[in-house]
Amino acid sequence: MILKKIDIVECPRDAMQGLKDFVPTETKVQYINKLLEVGFHTIDFGSFVSPKAVPQMRDTGEVLNQLIPSNSRLLAIVANIRGAQDACKFEEIHDLGFPLSVNEKFQQRNTGKSIEEALRMVAEIQNLVLKYRKRLVVYLSMAFGNPYGDLHEPSLIVEFTEKLRVLGVSVVAVSDTVGVSTPESINSLMTPLIKTYPEMIIGAHLHATPYTVAEKTHAVLSSGCTRIDTAMMGFGGCPMADDDLTGNMDTETVLKSLEGMNLSAGLNLKAFAEAKVLANEVFSSL
Repeated sequence: MILKKIDIVECPRDAMQGLKDFVPTETKVQYINKLLEVGFHTIDFGSFVSPKAVPQMRDTGEVLNQLIPSNSRLLAIVANIRGAQDACKFEEIHDLGFPLSVNEKFQQRNTGKSIEEALRMVAEIQNLVLKYRKRLVVYLSMAFGNPYGDLHEPSLIVEFTEKLRVLGVSVVAVSDTVGVSTPESINSLMTPLIKTYPEMIIGAHLHATPYTVAEKTHAVLSSGCTRIDTAMMGFGGCPMADDDLTGNMDTETVLKSLEGMNLSAGLNLKAFAEAKVLANEVFSSL
């Protein structure tokens, strides 16, 4: 039986960026190269943002220059036009990721811009990626609610997705920034969104506790989503969540869920086991 393919976006950048201790460049290179051997659809490997804002990612260019050629797409996060211009200089980068919040307060806090200003940046970055033959992935943060008590409705995500469609954006990652999503809210938001925009790739970037990863994965996949972000062993915290256990969706549990639903990510399992050992060494030493 041919299994339906699910695209896994592995996120070492998200796992590392909040660490207090700087991960040496050579360690980053070794780890990400091993992830590239695994064969993930996409590796979210670094970001082109201010070193003052995210000091952990100040060596993204150096890391990129030492990565092995692979069939995986390389994605870099950017937060403004300058970062997008810097990322576009690298032929090896396939995708630029931009965080767009559906919550005004968080957009200001995260990028220092209003939502209106951020949407104008999205339009400019979309023109840049077309010029340099790359692709823009927009992360809709706070898609399942916010910690400010501001009104939130699933229809808001449809509204934002429509604006992005008009701008020519083809990939949107619905993001649960504070880990408040439930299987019910995932299904009620993502199922109609995917049906409404079949021409777009609607992905999921969720946060969860170790106990809720499986149920959230099942809800995502049941909604018809074929793109999901993960991090080895769930590394990478969620500083705005109420629960300290809330972090990234761990890759191991997501893969087990795929197997249980007759789905596949098409990964090299030998390289995956080696990457898991290396991940434990990298993160436990910091």
